[in-house]
Amino acid sequence: MTHVTDCADLLRARQPELRRRFTDQGTSAWRICDAAAGAPCTVDWYDGAAVAFQRAGDPAVPDAADIAGALGIDPALVFVKERRRQKDRQHGGQYQVVARAGAERTVRESGLAFAVNLSDYLDTGLFLDHRPLRATVRSQARGRRVLNLFAYTGAFTVHAAAADCAASVTVDLSNTYLRWAQRNLDLNRLRGDHRMVKADCMRWLAEAHRERFDLIVCDPPTFSNSKAMAKSWEVERDHGWLLWRLFSLLAPGGTAWFSTNKTGFALIGTPPPFRSVADVTDSTIDADFAGTLPHRCWRLER
Repeated sequence: MTHVTDCADLLRARQPELRRRFTDQGTSAWRICDAAAGAPCTVDWYDGAAVAFQRAGDPAVPDAADIAGALGIDPALVFVKERRRQKDRQHGGQYQVVARAGAERTVRESGLAFAVNLSDYLDTGLFLDHRPLRATVRSQARGRRVLNLFAYTGAFTVHAAAADCAASVTVDLSNTYLRWAQRNLDLNRLRGDHRMVKADCMRWLAEAHRERFDLIVCDPPTFSNSKAMAKSWEVERDHGWLLWRLFSLLAPGGTAWFSTNKTGFALIGTPPPFRSVADVTDSTIDADFAGTLPHRCWRLER
């Protein structure tokens, strides 16, 4: 019980501080504690509910009742999942349905609304670690043409649309997630030229496109071999080609954001001739992820 008790004590200590910080920012979803930072458990908060992750092979399963007691919520609002090492963050195992409980709710991030599902998938529909990068995209998107690749549920698109971007294109292989992205736009009553494109991003990028973009967000999976794809994808093996495609789609003066959650990842030795290439990882990790490295991120300027 020591392991669980320590987790409950940590939740009681951390939650009030995080609640003050993020509530002031118009945000109602955050990571309370993270096993990657040495905590005894990983627990995320979603506006009155919590998702706790059991590490694969760890016999100490987070107890919903203890977590609920520490956070002052009903145990039915705590969802415990097993976090296994995932090869494919974009399609396949990580996004397969794991339940049919339909525990959906709406959370807020910087005043914007996002639909999340706390029960039915390993992930909830909103990657909390990319909150700072979404804010950066929002700060730069006004009047600009935005491309969101491997878009998942379109959170970057929503932030860009909220900033009154000139137009956006959101590309993902899954109809489920494109519908989810459109739902997120609708939740915020965002209208305009926002196109949803169902496509294998690699195949779509290989096609000839006349359109150029001022902002591109690209957060590909580490690995994917979905049957709907023309060929398998591995970020370390294939990102050189991907960077060249981003370069070709960027308008002069444009900026691309390239991110990956692959541990130990490094860019190819000779990237395309961007005007500047900067590792901005540190500036894209918020206080609730301090002490962890949930992703690496680069800013690429043409």
